Amino acid sequence: MTLFEIVALYAAINLILAPLLMLRVGKVRIGKKVNLGDGGDPDLLSRIRAHGNFAENAPLLLIGLLCLASLSVLPIVLHVFGATFTLGRIFHALGMSGAFKQGRLVGTLATLLSYLGMAITLLYMIVAR
Repeated sequence: MTLFEIVALYAAINLILAPLLMLRVGKVRIGKKVNLGDGGDPDLLSRIRAHGNFAENAPLLLIGLLCLASLSVLPIVLHVFGATFTLGRIFHALGMSGAFKQGRLVGTLATLLSYLGMAITLLYMIVAR
């Protein structure tokens, strides 16, 4: 796989995850007849935030992966950051749903580690050139 194919792989996986999280929100909205907001329902609020948190974080991951690929990092570097982030978002969503008690913490830490790791790697790649 080329570096940009690896980035495309994680983009595709996360493009699948986004509508799954969206559908989880829609299912509860339809079931509880809540058109806008959370209707005071904690389950709906949790699903909205899981989807929103994903939407807030995924673009930054993809930008980071694209920047790393443009600087010709080793393929494993892209896989480490892409997989860590993606698994972290899955764990976060599971934690928000109550399916995995520590999922939210694990997901948040995985996201933060991905961001910091990418930032440090990018800075190193820029300075080392």
